[in-house]
Amino acid sequence: MDKNSIMPSFPMPMRGLLLLTGMYTFAWSAFFRYFGEDLLKWLSMNSTEALDFNGRIFGSIGMLISFLIFLSAFYPISWHYLIMVGIAGKLLLAGWFLFSFIPELGWNKRSIFHLVFNELLWLIPLSIILFRSIRVKKYLKELPE
Repeated sequence: MDKNSIMPSFPMPMRGLLLLTGMYTFAWSAFFRYFGEDLLKWLSMNSTEALDFNGRIFGSIGMLISFLIFLSAFYPISWHYLIMVGIAGKLLLAGWFLFSFIPELGWNKRSIFHLVFNELLWLIPLSIILFRSIRVKKYLKELPE
């Protein structure tokens, strides 16, 4: 190992961002789980039309994924696989929303907001945090005992 190489670090704001991502995802998933029908009517921007699907399972899976993201904040270097599960889970939720809910809800400013800001946008910080945690873990393995 080179003596002049810069030691990678894992700053506390990244842990905070993992906590925030977990809580934010949990809140939106709880809305789907407990207020699914009303939330879907609101997202469709047409409250008179009856929607024939339930967001309960979507919300339950989202709550599980958000818990794993939240948990990864405590040991992000050792538990980087939980961050990977979180990224895969956010992709799963985005795909599920896109292919299952959008045909019923239609494209409007609320459904686009949910898809972009609640599912897809969080992939950027999660990916950055994942790469940083892998880099720090690799550096720690290369250190002499």
